[in-house]
Amino acid sequence: MSQLVVPQALRLLLLATLALLASCQSGDSRGQTQYLEAFNPASLPNSSMYNADQVSYWDGDGISGSPSIIIDLSDQKAYFYKGGTLAGVSALSTGDEKHATKTGTFKIIQKDQWHKSNLYGDFVDASGAVVMANIDVTKDKAPPGTRFEGSKMHHFMRFVGGIGMHEGFLPGYAASHGCVRMPGHMAATFYHNVAIGTPVTVRP
Repeated sequence: MSQLVVPQALRLLLLATLALLASCQSGDSRGQTQYLEAFNPASLPNSSMYNADQVSYWDGDGISGSPSIIIDLSDQKAYFYKGGTLAGVSALSTGDEKHATKTGTFKIIQKDQWHKSNLYGDFVDASGAVVMANIDVTKDKAPPGTRFEGSKMHHFMRFVGGIGMHEGFLPGYAASHGCVRMPGHMAATFYHNVAIGTPVTVRP
C-alpha cells in the first residue's frame, strides 16, 4: 500500500498550524482578559474581536427630542434615543459574571470627561513608568517608591453607584468590573448628547 508523501514545507506548515490551534484552545481565553478601561496599545491583551465593531453608528445629529438610553446586556449594545427615535447604537462590554452591571431604571448623575478609576489601574514609579500593571487597590500592595495611577475612563457617564458608561476596551464579550465600556468615538458622542438626568435603562 503506497504512503502519502508530504513535502517538507507543507509538513512544517501543518505542524505550525496544529501548534497554533492547540495554543488558542488551551484554557479559557476569557480568563486572560485584563481589566483595562482605557486604550493602551502597548498593553492590550490579544483578541480577535478587538476593533471588530461592526454595529456602532450615530445618526442623531439631525434628530431633536429628549435623549434616553437603553443598555441591553444580552446583546451587548446601547441604544440611544432622541424623542423616541433611534439615533445611534454602540457596541459594549458590560460587567462580567463576578461583577454584574446592575439592571433597572436610572438617570445620568455625573459627567466627567477625563475620569480615572480610583480602584483599578497601575502602580508607577516617579517617572510614570509602570511597575505593576492592572492592579486592584483593595487587593494589591504598592511596591516601595511607587504610586497609584488610575485607569482612564474617558467620557464617563455615571448612572448608579460606581457604574457608568465610558471609553474602554471591548474584547467582544462582557468583561468589565461592572461599568459599561464603549468604543472611544461612541463614548464621546453619547457623552456630548446626554445631560444630568438623562434616563438610562439597563435590561438583562
